[in-house]
Amino acid sequence: MTEREIQLLGFEREDMNDGDYSGYYYAYRIANGFEFLSNANDEIGEGEQWFVEFFNSNPQIRFDEFGEVQALINLIEKRVVKREEKV
Repeated sequence: MTEREIQLLGFEREDMNDGDYSGYYYAYRIANGFEFLSNANDEIGEGEQWFVEFFNSNPQIRFDEFGEVQALINLIEKRVVKREEKV
C-alpha cells in the first residue's frame, strides 16, 4: 500500500519527535482502544510498502492491501453503535 492510499483511507498522521529522532506514522481510531496503526516512515526501505496493523494485538494482525483495509474499515464503521447525547 502507498502512503497516499493510507491518507485516502482517512488515517491521520502522527508525528514523533524525541530528541535526535524525528519520524511519523498514521493512525485510524475507530473506538477507544480500537485502532489501526501504520508502520513508521523510517521503517520503509526502497521498494517496500506501507502496511497497517491492529494496535497492540498479539499476535499481530497486518494488512497491506488498500481494498482489504477499505472494506474492513467500512464494515467496522457500519457496526459502531452511536449513542445519542441527551439534551
